[in-house]
Formats: sequence, structure tokens, C-alpha cells
Amino acid sequence: MRGEPSCPRCGGRVRAPGLFADHWTCPRHGAVPPLQPVLPPGVEVLSVVVRQAVVPVWMLWPLPVGRLYTGVAAAGDDLGGTRAVALACSGPAAQGGAEEILLVAEEPGVGLGAYYAGLEGPGPGAELNPDKPAQAQVLAAGRPVSLWRLDQAPADRAVFVGEALGVRLWIVVRPESSGVLLHEDLVLTDLREAGAEVELLPCGALSPTLL
Repeated sequence: MRGEPSCPRCGGRVRAPGLFADHWTCPRHGAVPPLQPVLPPGVEVLSVVVRQAVVPVWMLWPLPVGRLYTGVAAAGDDLGGTRAVALACSGPAAQGGAEEILLVAEEPGVGLGAYYAGLEGPGPGAELNPDKPAQAQVLAAGRPVSLWRLDQAPADRAVFVGEALGVRLWIVVRPESSGVLLHEDLVLTDLREAGAEVELLPCGALSPTLL
């Protein structure tokens, strides 16, 4: 489990602000919003992330039967707020076994989505081309959002990318075969607008993906 802030692009150690810099610094990537230590899933932890977030905190809503909230990772600090959030939901797969959906919202250049997608660089690259037909669509905060599947993702996951509420939306699905669920009608809500309903979320064991 992460015990100290790290880089949202590579997971490496970062240097705290000090006398000569007013931002967190990664030796490889320069100034970054720090990825905070990942804590066991719980309503209290999630509520703190929701209060500090300046980007959406996406959740499947209503949470399908059998699925659990299994953790959240947040990149940011008290000064600039949380600028990237990754939230995990886990449950049974339609084809048998278990599956996980990771929902990431981030400001441009943070790199948390690409990190969990298993990609190099902070963004999806040239594959995200709005001029090409989208491969999937979800309803996010009441609005249809087009998603493009990234073929360069590792073979163990399916990765879809789009834009919702003005920031990048990544959806990372494991195993890769579960990526077909993005062709169904998925509905996402921004937990910043959910109010007290957040306290009713069922929690499971911490997702190893977030570590």
C-alpha cells in the first residue's frame, strides 16, 4: 500500500515543496500533483476525496447488484485541490469470474489515467481521434459521452477514453474480455452531486489495481 505521496505518471517518489520550489516534483516528470497514499475503501475516505475534488468523482449509478466500491486514488494537494481521481468498482463478470471497472477523471497532463491504463506518457496519444467513429458511449451526469478504445493498451485490460464535464474520462476494464460491457448502457454520476447517498455505498476489499 502506498505510504507516501508519489508521481501520478510513474508511481515513483516525489519531492515535497520547499525553499526552492512551491510544488511537488518528480525526478522524471518535473512538477506534478502528488498521488496521495491509497487507503482501504470506506465512506469517510471517499467523502474527503469528494470534498476536495476539482474534477468529477465518477461512480456507476445506481451501483449494479453484486458490485462493490473497492477504493479510490487521488492526485493533488490542499493548495490546488484534487486534480485527478481514480475510483474502482468490482463485481461478478457476466461471462463468469470477477471484473473491475476503474473510472478516472483528470485534468489534462496529470497522467493518472494513462498510468492505470498501462500506457507511456500522460495522455492517450494519437488514437484518440474525434474525427473517427467512437466505439462506445456512456451517460455521465445526464449527458451522453463518446468513448474511443485504445488498441495500444496491455492485453489484460480494455481502455476507453473520452471527455466529460470538461476533463478527461478514462474507463479501464479488467479483464480485457469485459470491455464489451462498454457497449451496454452504463450510467455514471459525479459523487460531488450525490450528497448523503455516498454513505450508502457498499464497500469491498481494496482493489490491488490502485496500489
